[in-house]
Amino acid sequence: MPASRTEPPAPDAPERIEDVDVSSEMQGSFLEYAYSVIYSRALPDARDGMKPVQRRILYTMADMGLRPDRGHVKSARVVGEVMGKLHPHGDAPIYDALVRLAQAFSLRVPLVDGHGNFGSLDDGPAAPRYTEARLAPAALALTENLDEDVVDFIPNYDGQFQQPAVLPAAYPNLLVNGATGIAVGMATNMAPHNLIEVVSAAVHLLAHQDATAEELMDFVPGPDFPTGGIVLGLEGVKDAYTKGRGAFKIRGKVAVEALGPRRTGLVVTELPYQVGPERVIEKIKDAVQSKKLTGIADVTDLTDRNHGLRLVIGIKTGFDPQAVLEQLYRLTPLEDSFSINNVALVDGQPQTLGLKELLQVYLDHRIQVVTRRSRFRLARREERLHLVQGLLIAILDIDEVIQVIRTSEDSEQARARLRDVFDLSEVQAEYILELRLRRLTKFSRIELESERDALLAEIAALRELLGSEALIRAQVARELEAASDAYGTPRRTMLMNGKPAAPRPTRGAPAPDLQIADAPTVVVLSTTGRAVRVDLAEGQELTAPPRRSKHDAILATAVSTARGDLGALTSAGRVVRFSPVDLPSVPPASVQLAAGVPLRDYLGITDKKERVLALVRFDDDTPVALGTRQGVVKRIVPTALATRPEVEAIGLKPGDEVVGAASAPDETELVFVTSDAQLLRFAASSVRPQGGPAGGMAGINVSAGAAVIFFGVVSDADAVAISISGAEGVLPGTDAGRIKASRFDEFPAKGRATGGVRSHAFLKGEDRLSVAWVGPRGALAVGPDGSVRALPEATAKRDASGQPLDAVIGSIGRTLA
Repeated sequence: MPASRTEPPAPDAPERIEDVDVSSEMQGSFLEYAYSVIYSRALPDARDGMKPVQRRILYTMADMGLRPDRGHVKSARVVGEVMGKLHPHGDAPIYDALVRLAQAFSLRVPLVDGHGNFGSLDDGPAAPRYTEARLAPAALALTENLDEDVVDFIPNYDGQFQQPAVLPAAYPNLLVNGATGIAVGMATNMAPHNLIEVVSAAVHLLAHQDATAEELMDFVPGPDFPTGGIVLGLEGVKDAYTKGRGAFKIRGKVAVEALGPRRTGLVVTELPYQVGPERVIEKIKDAVQSKKLTGIADVTDLTDRNHGLRLVIGIKTGFDPQAVLEQLYRLTPLEDSFSINNVALVDGQPQTLGLKELLQVYLDHRIQVVTRRSRFRLARREERLHLVQGLLIAILDIDEVIQVIRTSEDSEQARARLRDVFDLSEVQAEYILELRLRRLTKFSRIELESERDALLAEIAALRELLGSEALIRAQVARELEAASDAYGTPRRTMLMNGKPAAPRPTRGAPAPDLQIADAPTVVVLSTTGRAVRVDLAEGQELTAPPRRSKHDAILATAVSTARGDLGALTSAGRVVRFSPVDLPSVPPASVQLAAGVPLRDYLGITDKKERVLALVRFDDDTPVALGTRQGVVKRIVPTALATRPEVEAIGLKPGDEVVGAASAPDETELVFVTSDAQLLRFAASSVRPQGGPAGGMAGINVSAGAAVIFFGVVSDADAVAISISGAEGVLPGTDAGRIKASRFDEFPAKGRATGGVRSHAFLKGEDRLSVAWVGPRGALAVGPDGSVRALPEATAKRDASGQPLDAVIGSIGRTLA
């Protein structure tokens, strides 16, 4: 319906009332509002990647001289300058934009160096009166050369000041830092990318203008978020790069770690873009309270400024960490969606752009910037050359110049006479009149001639540059690569083609069972102390990996169930009960012990000298034999050790420790090897089983100054004996020594409590054995760092001296093969 609008009458004018149609007025006002939001607030320019408020902030800070090498100023001062001179809106949106430009978790390359509390993913920033700011180094590359007519300037809101319509932008800021905004009827959501990759794609497009989006994806494979994370579903990324729209999943970076003795947890070190730890914690609590998620013991946020994000999620005993993690991806923001909608302003019009179009718009802009800058510099150098040439003319005839000036009535006559006498231009004559007498020296002439030559060379280079499109493109490429070298950083986000988590469960659906099934399992312990759990299906067998990796020499194995009980027999002579349920699980088809955890850490052993030597099954009646450093031997039935979580297996004398232990039926043989190269073998049946507190019996007579370095159980007649010689005074790891491998049947059996036979002949400078091992053929040696070492064939005589080693061997064990 028509409405009346009253306008204030002009002085001495009669009052006038004009009828206006409400629908027409609303349409016009709404269109004006929509236009203002789209072009002046919400959408970035495809050339510099800036919204008007961001561009005004950077331009104002550059105009204020807030460079990175100068001190910070109050953010309130920057906000006031921007609002008073350029931005016709309130201070709150200006400060919000300033804060985002300074947040390292929002922009891939921050443009403002903030000092103070600029907020976090969960909390807002402090008030502008409490924070300070200055330009970041990367912002200088966006605002440089503004005084060289590289872009157009437009009036501010009241026409009193000028502002750039677009920034020069020495790198593709829109792709690097992304953008987000909601306008009227349209929105934009652009992902940040890696500066080095984007520049590489831009340089390639400069040289190959017909390059496709697929070719450019060889340089820009996907987004690179400032908070890292893992991108899943590269098809959505490809859609975004080819069509301008696409969606994919991004999940946090999570590792399964041992949090303490027999306690496993999930450690989150990276989260999806714009997801804070408090939001994740809240969702975890909601899922646990609603019984949609089980297996979570606790959640602790250990994030700090020094170590970055660290969110620790404790897992209850008996629950599969990987299954719990999969549910966390389903139920919490640990996995989130990101939808790309590349809408930006191109020539004042909103357009949806793919990767190639975004790069092309930027490159066209940058070519224009370099062209305008070159024209500006050419004009300035030609002007300066004109003045220098005039000065050189004046200096050559300086006496006559002075005479002309002195005989002139006024400056106007002097200027005219100079022009006539010396054939100068108006500008040259004026410049000579302003000349100071100190410039009339001999050195000034030399300097002017040098300046003239330099100007002529620069003018020739600039004219050549402006006359060739190829040279301009090459100059743009060089400047892009310089920006990449100065501000580029390595990729943070990992790209994967894996599948995202399953959809969220329907309302009322029961929580899935995340507990580890009590299936048959084998615990494998390496000679370096690492342990893994291998869950076996019916009929499955353990196999070694096709290629040996670190820590693959085996010290002991034990068959149990995932939730069963085993004992760890240590060098302190005690047995610690544990369940293998929280040990790392590896597939039986390729057992790699490098994936295991140190068993002493899993058991909570704090004494660094105490080592785990064997694994004990409490349901086995076969005796376990132990040998000590002082030559004591003992056999004990494992059922006697099942009384308490921790029990003493042997009463050790002061200074003594267990050096080896293994299951020892009566038909096997026990073997001692001492540091002075004595080997003793005798029947296990000669050692009667004893109870827990007993201290054992004499096994081998150890010479003064010597000690037992190996004790084991041999059941294979085709066993081998390996020993490595060295010197007492040599630092560990500096001399590899000599190694000898002999057939075990070359060593005669002797009775218990005797001295054994010589097993290794020492050469000059050698006085001890550093490593000894007796066991089945196919042994595997590892270095101190767990790396695999080669062993010789068992062809040496029992008292031979061996052959030199080319690398240090730390321990020897058997293999699965």
